[in-house]
Amino acid sequence: MVTKKRTMTRRLITFVIICSLMWCLSPHLAAAVITGDKDNRPARAITVAVQYSGMLVPKGDTVRVDLVVNNTGRADETVLLDLPQPPKGWNISFKGANYAVTSVFVPGGKSETLALTAEPDKDTGAGEYTCLIKGRTKDGALTSDTSLTIKVTDQAITSRDITITTSYPELSGPTTTNFEFSLEVSNKSGQDRIFNLSATGPEKWEFSFKPAYEAKQISSLRIKAGSSQAVAVEVKPDKQAKLGTFPVNVEVNSGQSKAEAQVRVIITGTYEIKAGTPSGLLSLSAQPGKPSNLSIYVKNTGSAVQKGVSFVSFKPENWKVEFKPEKIDAIPPNDMKQVEVNITPGDEALVGDYSVAVTAQGEKASSDVELRVTVKASTIWGWVGLLLILVVVLGLALVFRYAGRR
Repeated sequence: MVTKKRTMTRRLITFVIICSLMWCLSPHLAAAVITGDKDNRPARAITVAVQYSGMLVPKGDTVRVDLVVNNTGRADETVLLDLPQPPKGWNISFKGANYAVTSVFVPGGKSETLALTAEPDKDTGAGEYTCLIKGRTKDGALTSDTSLTIKVTDQAITSRDITITTSYPELSGPTTTNFEFSLEVSNKSGQDRIFNLSATGPEKWEFSFKPAYEAKQISSLRIKAGSSQAVAVEVKPDKQAKLGTFPVNVEVNSGQSKAEAQVRVIITGTYEIKAGTPSGLLSLSAQPGKPSNLSIYVKNTGSAVQKGVSFVSFKPENWKVEFKPEKIDAIPPNDMKQVEVNITPGDEALVGDYSVAVTAQGEKASSDVELRVTVKASTIWGWVGLLLILVVVLGLALVFRYAGRR
């Protein structure tokens, strides 16, 4: 029995020792495994490749494709890029972070992507062009070559590959309105493209393009293959534009390919009126209880007909203001109508200056005229005063005459 217990104790101690050793050695084993994985890679190795080695493009198009520089070794490398045989009629450049580059630093086990741009000359015709790209390490120990073949065709991309759509092709308003149409440009071709934007319409009208929800103006935009982008075209009419419907043609083009869309602006005219007096004087005199007359004019200074022009006044209490005519049915643009205003102060109005405001209310516009009315005493009181003075003078004369006799 004692022997059996000793055996079990020895086994337990052995198990504990083995577990302790495994726990202590596990980090070292993991490190050894990782070190072994790194050791499987070469000390130094690079590759340079374009994402699409062969491209078919229309004549006049600029080619843009990714250039991948891969460092499959353990050491960090600076890879220099060169074009030993650039194709004739093409300008080739490499860009990173929006700047032209001639070399790129690539850490061990990493890769970097540059933008390769191939821009054709104006006279570059249809044909097949091959661009050889060479990458080498800074010390020249490693090299890697790749090539890009560009096949240029005379056939432009069809209109089905570029489309313009808008949900609201027709907007209306007065000439003071800035009309903004929202357009969606779709690039259904198989490559990223830069689209130029233009618009044509009536003479003296202004047109501008903006990205969706932004204030800056643009003349072109880049859309990825198979993607769409919203753009706004702002139309500012000539202030002297007449009423009517005016078409505006919007064109999007890339190289020899283009798409067109037509939007329409409906000018409803501006609504403006101006009221005043022919002489420019805004004052008159009146007597209590007696009407005084003044002529005012109402001119339609807008481009739309003003209909149903009426008049209201703001006057002192117990005063009366009348208009002849009380309402004007319509005033054509640049036309003027005359209105007679009769102002009657209250019977108890005191001598002094008073303000009377007259408002001409049109269909969608109004204009105010403020008049100063000077209330003077009635002339009958002047005669009464004069008569009293004469009576007093006559009475004094009689008194002096009677006193002199005595």
